[in-house]
Amino acid sequence: MPLIQISQTTGLTTEQKRATIEAVTKAYAEATGKDPAKVWVTIADVPAENWGVGGSPLG
Repeated sequence: MPLIQISQTTGLTTEQKRATIEAVTKAYAEATGKDPAKVWVTIADVPAENWGVGGSPLG
């Protein structure tokens, strides 16, 4: 069973997360021929102060 993990800064609404999970599942299933019912997607919200880019925190 494939597991797709998305880490992002906070800010998406519940509806945006649902749409993202649906779109990612569909794209993966179409690209691989896997059964979409067996594709798992998780979204982890990470506070901006816990992200760093180029040596500097985002928050």
